[in-house]
Amino acid sequence: MNNDSAKDVAAAAESAATIDTGISKKGLSAGSVGLVGAVVIGISCIAPAYTLTAALGPTVSEVGVQVPAVILVGFIPMLLVALGYRELNRRMPDSGTSFTWATRAFGPWIGWMAGWGLIAATILVLSNLAGIAVDFLFLLISQIAGNPDIASLATNPFINVVTCLLFMLGATWISYRDMQTTQKLQYWLVGFQVLVLLIFSGAALYQVATGNAFDATAIEASWFNPFAVSSFSAFAAGISLSIFIFWGWDVTLTMNEETRGSEKTPGRAATITVFLIVILYLLIAVSLIAFAGVSDGEFGLGNPDIQDNVFFHLAGPILGPLAVLVSLAVLTSSASSLQSTFVSPARTLLAMGHYGALSPKFAKVSPRFFTPGYATIVSAVVASVFYAVMRFISENVLWDTITALGMMICFYYGITAFACVWYFRKQWTNSVREFFFTLLAPLVGGIILAVIFVATLIDSMDPDYGSGSNVGGVGLVFILGMVVLVGGAIIMIIESRRRPAFFRGETLSRAAAD
Repeated sequence: MNNDSAKDVAAAAESAATIDTGISKKGLSAGSVGLVGAVVIGISCIAPAYTLTAALGPTVSEVGVQVPAVILVGFIPMLLVALGYRELNRRMPDSGTSFTWATRAFGPWIGWMAGWGLIAATILVLSNLAGIAVDFLFLLISQIAGNPDIASLATNPFINVVTCLLFMLGATWISYRDMQTTQKLQYWLVGFQVLVLLIFSGAALYQVATGNAFDATAIEASWFNPFAVSSFSAFAAGISLSIFIFWGWDVTLTMNEETRGSEKTPGRAATITVFLIVILYLLIAVSLIAFAGVSDGEFGLGNPDIQDNVFFHLAGPILGPLAVLVSLAVLTSSASSLQSTFVSPARTLLAMGHYGALSPKFAKVSPRFFTPGYATIVSAVVASVFYAVMRFISENVLWDTITALGMMICFYYGITAFACVWYFRKQWTNSVREFFFTLLAPLVGGIILAVIFVATLIDSMDPDYGSGSNVGGVGLVFILGMVVLVGGAIIMIIESRRRPAFFRGETLSRAAAD
């Protein structure tokens, strides 16, 4: 065989390998994250202290003592989708996750929009996390100083925005550095957050046992029974709640190219993260309901005056002089989630740049830290500008945008679940395991999320939905959601003109698993 023939054979072999997998490495720091580190970062991104202090009260107002049952109901679609993610990662470990997998299953157009959904949700949530961190920073300082007026400084838009940008700058600097730095920081932040939550729950149960609870409520098995929930609307509220309280576990998958055992470890980390979070949520919900009850009394969980920040109002009655730990835990939760949430959009943008779906600038990896430096900075700048502009225009617009992100989350989670089903279509009947993990679980999870997406889309058209703001009689949440989705579609069309190779399937081809 002459040299030219040998080269042709080698090129054909390389081409066949590319067609078989369709994915390639991007220069990230391989093997820098272990199973424990991935789980810790996953918990950090979910931010249980920050999430539950705002979610527990409204949930009680919907379902009363059946909060644990609602948590279990809401846990189901997250687990089903997580199983689908695990199968996709096992076959195609790629930092682009939803973008890459949906492209492989359905082609470049749907894949691009799946990536856009993830990026839009995470970047906009970054601004919300930074804003919450600002609120709790001043609240914590006021508690330590014994001066309630300090907490009101967070309402000054200039002070608020400047402090928020400082939080964003710090999170960006850490995210720009290597993943070892992120892991080391998150070990401390997540460890402290979870420890305080366990102490908080344990102290609440102790108060119940010693007869010092505000409204001691006997724990019953019916609290955990989903069929004891009174109405379908309560079920719907529970599943909608899960979109927010469980969202963030998929960050463990976006680190797959940097994780030891990239085919199995990220999927295991996602599953472990979801299970740990549901256990933690159940413990907190049960202990606080047992301590405070669900009435509208001073510290009752049904009291609308405390529902926006349950932990803050119950910390004093439960922990006494140690109540400041709870505010510190929520501050730690939002700040740590701010930093870890950068992982997802930066790596998705990296993958989109790498495969030619966006400017090649996004494919740049820091030669020193082996992280997606350019994509990280762009994510921070966009989130910062969005927060600053919205904070000065209207706080309602900011919160309605965060509410609208529920649609975005259902959108890209749902597409990814269906991508799992379609990509593995040739393997459904190979075994019972393949049938359950590549067809049944992701299909049911995807259908549930699709139903929630459509229901939210319809409900959000009501001018009273969310903050009650509307434009021409149409709810602002609906308008904002459509602006984000339609805006993504417009950018996609523009990019298809600039980078036709990706949209012709030349850089990342459509395929099915054999």
